[in-house]
Amino acid sequence: MGPITTYQDMVAVVTGGASGVGRSLTAMMLDRGATVVIADVEKQALDATVEELSSRGPVEGVLVDVTDPASVQSLADHVFNTYGRTNVLFNNAGVGGAAPKVWECTPNDWNWIMAVNVFGVTYGIHSFVPRMIESGAPGYVVNTTSHNGAVTMLPHSSVYAVSKAAVAVLTECLESQLREVAPNVGAGLLFPSGQGLMGTGMYTADRNRPDRWAREVPKAAPPAQFAAMIERNLQMRGQFVDALDELANSVLDGIVEGNYILTLGDFDGSIQQLHERADRYAAGLNPTPPSTALTAT
Repeated sequence: MGPITTYQDMVAVVTGGASGVGRSLTAMMLDRGATVVIADVEKQALDATVEELSSRGPVEGVLVDVTDPASVQSLADHVFNTYGRTNVLFNNAGVGGAAPKVWECTPNDWNWIMAVNVFGVTYGIHSFVPRMIESGAPGYVVNTTSHNGAVTMLPHSSVYAVSKAAVAVLTECLESQLREVAPNVGAGLLFPSGQGLMGTGMYTADRNRPDRWAREVPKAAPPAQFAAMIERNLQMRGQFVDALDELANSVLDGIVEGNYILTLGDFDGSIQQLHERADRYAAGLNPTPPSTALTAT
């Protein structure tokens, strides 16, 4: 068992909580008796989600930009001053989608995706974890990664894959250090999975790209398979809520069980991919085989 044994009367913070996986994590936490603070950069979506979920339990929305350390610090100050503690922190905000070839990615491609996907997680850890440890209350830090980066790589989404690989390594370091000094706080990696992923809005994240990180040159059309994924995403936004709720419930169960890998279903396919990558390393080869398809999540 992990340090979290029940969600009743717990306080949770979910970044990127106004839609997709974050919204479902919020809903399922409320159903289990928690108080949830949703942090998101999209005000309209944030307000709508809070209104929609308020009948399920105590939920609050805070407008937060995870790329700004002061904004994340203000969130932490608000949560601890208002509720006295944070038991579960979901560093879940993320952006991604199709990207050009590595040599065609511009500095702002890197600046934006790394700022959200990597620095957003580090800012959350920096602002929340010391006080979570100091409180002595049971706690868990959950960082959202991806099979694309943490397990295998999709060459046509290089910047995103690099960011999610970084989150995986960061979380591995975090959990190891927490284990040494803070038995009251655990940590784990959330691997999104299941039917609902196409409805998360991940592939249309450009809608939130700030002007300061606008692309320096026009981006070429994405590969045909990625273009098809983006089109399906646009059609499916708002669908598959039940599937995302199933993922969220599996993640919450995994936290109670003290699991490091938090996902829906078994992890056998990913383990096999990791073995295959190790075999290619041992043979002196690029661990990504030439036939890699655009199917990782």
